This record gives sequence, C-alpha cells and structure tokens, in this order.
Amino acid sequence: MTRSLTLIAALAALAVGGWFLTNQGATPVDPIGAAFAQDASDVDTSSVQEMSIGNPDATVTVIEYASFTCPHCASFHAGSFKQLKSDYIDTGKINFIYRDVYFDRYGLWAAIVARCGEGAENRFFGIADLIYEKQREWASSSNSPQQIVDQLRTIGKTAGLTDAQLDACFSDGDNAQTLYAWYLQNAEEDDVTGTPSFVINGRKYSNMGYAEMKDIIDGELGS
Repeated sequence: MTRSLTLIAALAALAVGGWFLTNQGATPVDPIGAAFAQDASDVDTSSVQEMSIGNPDATVTVIEYASFTCPHCASFHAGSFKQLKSDYIDTGKINFIYRDVYFDRYGLWAAIVARCGEGAENRFFGIADLIYEKQREWASSSNSPQQIVDQLRTIGKTAGLTDAQLDACFSDGDNAQTLYAWYLQNAEEDDVTGTPSFVINGRKYSNMGYAEMKDIIDGELGS
C-alpha cells in the first residue's frame, strides 16, 4: 500500500519538528516556520533545480513523486527503476523527472543532501540511489535526529561532498523553505496524495509493477 499524505498535516509536522542539526552542535535553524505564514503558492520557487535524466526532447515524460523515507519508493528504485533506466532512460526513449515529496523533516533533510553543492544535478541520482539503498539504516525509528543527520552526512561524503558543503546546505533555511513550497505547489498541481506516484505524459498513476508501467509507456510511444 502506498504511503499517503495530507498536505496540511505534513506542513504541521514539519513546522513543529523541522529543526536542522549539524554534527558540530551549532545553533539549529528552523527551515519552515515563518515562510509559511504566507501561502506556499506565493513563494518564488524558480530557483529549484528540476532533477531529470534521459532525453529532454523525448515524446514521453515520466515524473516520479517520491519520498526518501517511503519504503515503497525504495523498493521501486531497487527494482523497477533499474529496468526503466535500462529500457527507456539510457536509450533516450523517455525523459524522466524526479520530484520530492516531504512526509517528514527526515525526507527533507535527505533531499537537501541529494541536492547539495554546485553541480548537484550531476550527482543527484547517484546520491539518491545511496539514500534509498541505506534507507533502513539512516531512517530507522530507533535513530535520534542527530544520528539521522550524521548518517546522511556520511552518505553525502561517500558521494564526494565535503563537510563544508554539507554544513552550508544543512544551515540554509531559505533553501529548505523554497524546496518545501515547491513540493506543495507540485503536489497540488498534480493532485499527488501518495508515494510513489507517477505522471506519464500528464496522466497520474499510483504505484504499479514494472510490467504495467512498461505497457503504459509503450502505449504513449506508439510501440
């Protein structure tokens, strides 16, 4: 069963618990808070980088809405996504776009690591793979917030990020607020209520097996 979300509830959870920590114990920054005294639709999100791979000129675009703390999303990336990449992305048949969904502050923190640093678009999918592969470790309910941050830092450093880069990304409250507003705007526009969800050439689909997804894509390709 896919993980569902309520936008207002998600916002409340992040507003209450959305504190960033650094492993130096610096003063935490609230990444949500005041920015959402206004409606998220009023926030300028044009600075957010759309993360995509494949052929931007393809006739078929597949958008995945996923959360780094969603077990079903981790399963998709461990299985179906690898097949999708081999069959359609690497061959240039489709354009694939990944969009974040934030059920909780931990998913937001993971996304910030995946998007951290100059040239993040070139590392994003590699870091995302690591985050999903290690989801059971870093996102364990037995971990404290500090332990989660530390483990996400380790993943980021494994991918080549430095402590200085990670410090800057974790402490950038404006960026966190912008990312969260971007997520809300996208989720409202595409009526996303669970993860993983897929929008294939403008039509929304819930979680599915690879065979079903392949049939839909082939139909859009006319093959």
